[in-house]
Amino acid sequence: MEIGVYEHLQDDIRDLKTPEIDTWTNQYSDREYTIELTIPEFTCVCPKTGLPDFATIKIFYVPHQKCIELKSFKEYIVFYRNVGIFHEHVVNKILDDFVRACDPRSVKIIGDFNVRGGIKTIVKADYNRSAFERSEREKK
Repeated sequence: MEIGVYEHLQDDIRDLKTPEIDTWTNQYSDREYTIELTIPEFTCVCPKTGLPDFATIKIFYVPHQKCIELKSFKEYIVFYRNVGIFHEHVVNKILDDFVRACDPRSVKIIGDFNVRGGIKTIVKADYNRSAFERSEREKK
């Protein structure tokens, strides 16, 4: 079987060094409420063609002890402007970094990418703290 042109193109994507996302202490951590963040002008670069990709990124999260500080999050998002990354990878990378930064009760990230080559891509990824903790306990 022939190796595709995309094979191994982003093998190290999980190790991509991204800017830190700052947080602040949630004074209402005893209450479940949802924060929605919308980034209507997200851009990254196609890793194959080098052409820009445009998307709206939506994040819905239920904070726990920490909330995301928006200025640092904006700087984090702008970082991707010159990064060659697949749509599927960028949504999952944002999810990983988001969870690492604020350890929310839950978070859902939706990447709604503009049409490219006649195909529209919408990528959804989510994390649920209680489900994750249950899964980790079962591994032991």
